[in-house]
This record gives sequence, structure tokens and C-alpha cells, in this order.
Amino acid sequence: MPRRLAALTAALGLAACGSTAPNAAGPSEPGFVTPGGTAAPSVSAAASPKAAASPSATAGPCGVFPANSVWRADVSKLPVHRSSGALVNSIGAAAHMHPDFGAGLWEGAPIGIPVTTVKPGQKTVKVTFEYAGESDKGPYPVTADAKVEGGRSSDGDRHVILYDAAGCKVYELYAAYPAGSGWRAGSGAIYDLRSNKLRPAGWTSADAAGLSIFAGLARYEEVAAGRITHALRITVPRSRNTYVWPARHAASNSSDAALPPMGLRLRLKAGVDTSKMPTQARIIAEAMKKYGVIVADNGSPWYLSGAPDDRWSNDALRALKNLQGSDFEAVDTGGLMVDKNSGAIRG
Repeated sequence: MPRRLAALTAALGLAACGSTAPNAAGPSEPGFVTPGGTAAPSVSAAASPKAAASPSATAGPCGVFPANSVWRADVSKLPVHRSSGALVNSIGAAAHMHPDFGAGLWEGAPIGIPVTTVKPGQKTVKVTFEYAGESDKGPYPVTADAKVEGGRSSDGDRHVILYDAAGCKVYELYAAYPAGSGWRAGSGAIYDLRSNKLRPAGWTSADAAGLSIFAGLARYEEVAAGRITHALRITVPRSRNTYVWPARHAASNSSDAALPPMGLRLRLKAGVDTSKMPTQARIIAEAMKKYGVIVADNGSPWYLSGAPDDRWSNDALRALKNLQGSDFEAVDTGGLMVDKNSGAIRG
């Protein structure tokens, strides 16, 4: 079973997502545990999901999964995780948050993980995968001008995120490169944004945690509308060789219980004063209080993911760097889970 192991990133001092070694050998089968830490029965992998709508899917505008998705759960009142202190310390209690997105260019490329919006009827292409056994076959509507994380000449994670608003789907690729009339990639996943269906247990996605990258991005359109209504994606220096709901995949060889598992939910503490932050930073900080952040990959501590946009104010976003690990606490989301194979929440 391939395992996306990005610990090499931390060792080399690399930033951002840092999935330099996507499938290095790990434990044969990381155990699924509930968010509170109680072991749950393992689930055998099912056939490749076709992003079929679940019964809990709701009609309406295409957003970040249904209203009852775990991504959109208010976690501000949930109990603090019993191991919160140790988990925060392992990520870095004194390390500062870093918004890994913004306006303009850094080293010649847009800052962040770009999203390419595809038009209705966009021609699809074949994508071949290095880790085909844990990738959705597609085809994928990759446009000729599809945006690549880090730019077309990048040798980094090279995520390609394709948002199909008409079909209400998102197509995500990791380590994506043009190849003849198609593309090749390390791994890929397709999500129906009106469905709460999760990937098969143990499967990666374009992200180490087996989750959607698109769902966890801070996007300018949301901030311009005045609020973000979902959890955000972060990276951590080291993780544990297990995952918690709603994550589906681990990315570590370490069994150290002090390390965060993939899928761990944390929130900005209610008492942290965000009132004096610039508007863009304040809206993001308020989202982290209400919806929290989800550990999605190995990389630099407290790196917060977003989509590049020239309308971001880099000066405003820098205010998020005043936040540090000790301003966050891990939360126990076990009470939200209805079914470990679904992202739907109770209530």
C-alpha cells in the first residue's frame, strides 16, 4: 500500500505542502481511529468512487460540500481534545502561522494553490497515475491553460485543481505534468461537491490526508463576500502513522502519540483578540475560530493554504503571522460523526 510520506520536507526545510516523497513506505495499514482516539474497526477499500451523490446531498448553489458536511461544521463549542497540549506542542506552540497564499508572484509563480474554473462541456483528457490503485480514473477536464501550483516549470507539489461549477465537481491532481495529448500525475481524486461520500479507507487523494484540497482553501471570493463557512487546510512538520475522520490516509512512519494524525481538527481559541486585524485577516481568523483548521499534509508548521489572487492584500494577510501555535487548541469531533465512511455530521 503506497503511503504519501512528506517528512523529508521538514528535514530539508521545505515549505508549503511539502509532499516531496508522495508514497514512501509506511506501515502496512494505518489504523483508523475516531477523533477522540478510540480505535474503530478497519474498513476494506471499495471500488474507485465515481463521486455519486449521497442521500444527504442537498440541491442548490455549488459550494464546498453540503451544509451538513464536516468541513462546514461549527466546532467552536466542541470539547477540547484530551491531548490538545501535546498535539499543539508537537506542531509548534511557539511557531507562527504563515498564510501560504497571496497576491503577486514569489520566485516567478503565483502564491498559493491555484484553482482553474472549467467551462461547461470542457473537453476531458486521459490522466495516467503513478499510484493508480488509489486514484480516480477520470477522465479529467484539464484545460490547455490549467494552472499548476508553483507554475508550469515547478518541481514542487504541482497540484492542479479543476473546479466545475456547472457539474458541481472538483478534480484534483498531485504532481501533475502535461504528457502528449493528456497528463500524468502522482495521484488524483474527483469529488462531487453535493455529496458527503468519503474516499475508500486507506486511500490517498491529491493530498496526504485523502481529503479534498479545494475544500480547505481560503479563496478571495469568500472573503469578499464577508465570511468563510468551512474549515481551512494546514500543514504540520511531523504527523503520526494514523488518520482520524474525515481523513482517509496517513503519511508517516511514526507511532508517537504526541504527533497529530491526518485529519486532526484544531481551532483558534475564542479568547484570541482578532478585532484589530485588517478585514481580510480578521475574516480568516474568525473562520478558524468557528470552523477550525484540518491537518492535511506534512510541511512547515501552521502553514495555511489558500488560492492565489491579485485582490489579496499581502499586508493584511501578514497579520495572521501574529498568531502562533499556542493560540490554537485541538478539538474532539467524535460527537459529530454519523458514519466513518461519510462526511455528514449529526443534526
